[in-house]
Amino acid sequence: MKKKIHYKTIVISDVHLGTKSSKARELLEFLKKHSCDKLILNGDIIDGWRLQRSGKWEKHHTSLLKFLIKLIDKQKLQVIYIRGNHDDFLDKILPFSFIRLSIVREHYHLSKKKKYLVIHGDIFDHITTNIRWLAKLGDIGYTILLWI
Repeated sequence: MKKKIHYKTIVISDVHLGTKSSKARELLEFLKKHSCDKLILNGDIIDGWRLQRSGKWEKHHTSLLKFLIKLIDKQKLQVIYIRGNHDDFLDKILPFSFIRLSIVREHYHLSKKKKYLVIHGDIFDHITTNIRWLAKLGDIGYTILLWI
């Protein structure tokens, strides 16, 4: 087996678990071939909007979450989960921290020379942040277009 490529930090966004078009399998394969000290999940990892309507939780979605939990436990991986617009159900528990898993709205990532603010881009979308019903209607329209 090839040796894993190691990084200090990996940032992943918009996996959309709970949707047919989720990239759970691809992310799982990626994580099996790469390792890091810190994994930043930058929003929309779980698509709560779709799960509330018509989404389907697949077996490979669970496999990905189990793999992440194993990494946190066995490899001492630090995971920062930043809430996105599609996983806004997490607002009820924010901020949350347990062992090496933190769920937050924003994260300051420190490198040797710089400090980075990591946020999900939805905060810059006026519709998503201020007119939620219209954002959800747009999401339904997008889902229909994907189906067509």
